[in-house]
Amino acid sequence: MRIVYFCTIIDFTMIPEIHIEDYNYPLPDERIAKYPLSSRDSSKLLSYKNGTVEEYRFVEISEYIPDDSLMVFNDTKVVPARLHFQRSTGAHIEIFCLEPVQPEEYVTMFAETVSCRWKCIVGNVKRWKNDTLSLYNPLEDNRISQMNLRADLVERVGETSIVEFSWDNRAPFSQVLEVCGSVPIPPYLNRDTEEVDLERYQTLYARFRGSVAAPTAGLHFTENVLEAIRAKGVTTETVCLHVGAGTFLPVKSSLVAEHTMHREPFVVTLDLLEKLIARKGKVAAVGTTSVRTLESLYYVGVNCIENGHPEDVGQWDPYSREYPYSTEESLQAIVKYLKDNGLNELKVGTKIIIVPGFSFRIVDILVTNFHQPQSTLLLLISAFVDGDWRKIYDFALANDFRFLSYGDSSILFRK
Repeated sequence: MRIVYFCTIIDFTMIPEIHIEDYNYPLPDERIAKYPLSSRDSSKLLSYKNGTVEEYRFVEISEYIPDDSLMVFNDTKVVPARLHFQRSTGAHIEIFCLEPVQPEEYVTMFAETVSCRWKCIVGNVKRWKNDTLSLYNPLEDNRISQMNLRADLVERVGETSIVEFSWDNRAPFSQVLEVCGSVPIPPYLNRDTEEVDLERYQTLYARFRGSVAAPTAGLHFTENVLEAIRAKGVTTETVCLHVGAGTFLPVKSSLVAEHTMHREPFVVTLDLLEKLIARKGKVAAVGTTSVRTLESLYYVGVNCIENGHPEDVGQWDPYSREYPYSTEESLQAIVKYLKDNGLNELKVGTKIIIVPGFSFRIVDILVTNFHQPQSTLLLLISAFVDGDWRKIYDFALANDFRFLSYGDSSILFRK
């Protein structure tokens, strides 16, 4: 593994020089779990602690979480964000909604009853000649016909497009998506969305609509597992980070420094911030999205200290300079800002990328699935286990663990 540092000409930050080919491994197609198991908690559980790898069952995960831990889940909810349209010529155009543009707030946008604008990925965008598209409705579903959902291309922004949606029956846009859209399961499953995905590509505790990909580490949790965790004295809390389509994207450039992370909005309550400050035990994050949210908090706090208010966390902020503040000072600054402004929750965004060399300030334990080769998620795992990811993945491959979104789970303890 090669890690050195260099200064970028643009912003002079010190960015780790990491070659993505160092994070490759052979993943046969048959090891990718194409469907979920019959029971959420029946998967295997790999444990990594103090350099030792062992195999357990996920249903027993409560036994391996320290009693006084604070366990944090991401309660975002996947929306049916994939829409299939058709031009008057018959050409098919697929539109994948990424994030709201007008209005920007998710709650407000889902309540819109006439029109709204989204940043989208558009398939076959070159075939779209600025004409109005109609939703593809081959089965002539009456509910879809009544909505008469239409799409107009507003502008193209790099690899994305701003699309305006409009419809007729004054239904809230949340209902429009439920009727007209499909759940965007990961492309590496190599199949269409099926009935099973409507339930199983969603965590039991999902609450707030906005994600276009599930926080898949949480797919294993059942009510019985959650009850067992709480019964031993573990405190459970939630954050909400809406997962973007970037979670599907591999790192295409040889140097990770050339990879661009997309902004993802998140919400953290004042109550959780105060619990993080007062905690005496370990912090266990369920999923990489929870890790990115929790670790972003330190840099949000730095902005509160230095600028007087929260700001979005940049991709390379953790590596840009030395920070003189303790984690408690940073979190206290957020709490002060919220209380001074009569707010009960922090709403901000993050582009943070966690790679080897990252200094973890909050998370001690990570529950996560097994991730794609040459992905930013695998880089995060490597950073968390201090470069020992190959031992973990070699064990999983040798012991018939199932990989990716519907695959098996792991619990990793930071050294």
